[in-house]
Amino acid sequence: MVKQFPPTFLLCINWTIQFTFDYLVITNFGWTPIFYWALSALLAGSIHPIAGHFISEHYVFEDNQETYSYYGPLNWLAFNVGYHNEHHDFVNIPGSRLPALTKMAPEFYDQLHKTDSWPMTLYNYIMFDHMSGFSRIKRPAEKED
Repeated sequence: MVKQFPPTFLLCINWTIQFTFDYLVITNFGWTPIFYWALSALLAGSIHPIAGHFISEHYVFEDNQETYSYYGPLNWLAFNVGYHNEHHDFVNIPGSRLPALTKMAPEFYDQLHKTDSWPMTLYNYIMFDHMSGFSRIKRPAEKED
């Protein structure tokens, strides 16, 4: 929604592979697996309480900060995906080590805004008038030489 781009050759190949796979599933197993996948995606990426991490990771709630970390107990279920600022700073550190990184460098992470609750993030996203699918950072395109 933020940045539109024309379809590329590789994207068209990807679509072809995906639709071919879907066609083979439907012809061999019927529509049930397709409905199951669609319902799973809907529940996992929308109303599920942990799905708030998608919004807290890249939607702007506070000015001058485009991603937020979450340090609550749901990280145990979500493989520490809540340590999102840390992940962006050190992409090669495994998720299991991100809590130790946060403790080692409090001067970098303690002053940042953080998400206190992923379910509350969903609620705030729905209820705040200034939030929408366009509430993400959009950087100007780099000029090519």
